[in-house]
Amino acid sequence: KVYVKVVGEETAVSRTKMGGLLEPYNDVGKGWRINKPSGWNQFDTLPGVYEMKWEDLVATNREVLLVTTTPVKSTTTSVDMLGDVTEVGRKLGKGKKELLSAKAVEKEGILFYMWEFKTEDGHQLLQLCVNKGKLWSVDASAPDKRWSKVSELYTNSLLSFMPTLKSSAN
Repeated sequence: KVYVKVVGEETAVSRTKMGGLLEPYNDVGKGWRINKPSGWNQFDTLPGVYEMKWEDLVATNREVLLVTTTPVKSTTTSVDMLGDVTEVGRKLGKGKKELLSAKAVEKEGILFYMWEFKTEDGHQLLQLCVNKGKLWSVDASAPDKRWSKVSELYTNSLLSFMPTLKSSAN
């Protein structure tokens, strides 16, 4: 079993498909995996913008799940090098978003920071981690009127995300 560590607690990493609402996606070439929303439009890499984007078929540009990467210095080996999870969340939301929650989660030996923000017209879940020279971001957003319907789906999707790059020493 794979476990998630949240402030001293261990729980199984989300593998749920939520009755078919989520389905596995594995990008072997780029080295990451996630359970993505079933039946959503998929947009492949747009260099410099995202690795992969999924968008609800009906609520296009309103309900979106993005995976992005940014290169980091070789000395940056963990997301905690950015600072405290709450302080980083406040900086990310400054002026535009209200920080609702912040937590640090460890999955398969990698530390993830996770936040929920209230935006002008909706909600956003954001997750960051550092692995193999990249800052990985998973960003999920939806309008207020849909948040209660998609928040669990998004949470399980973010908890399923894992960069699976192999170490160059392996």
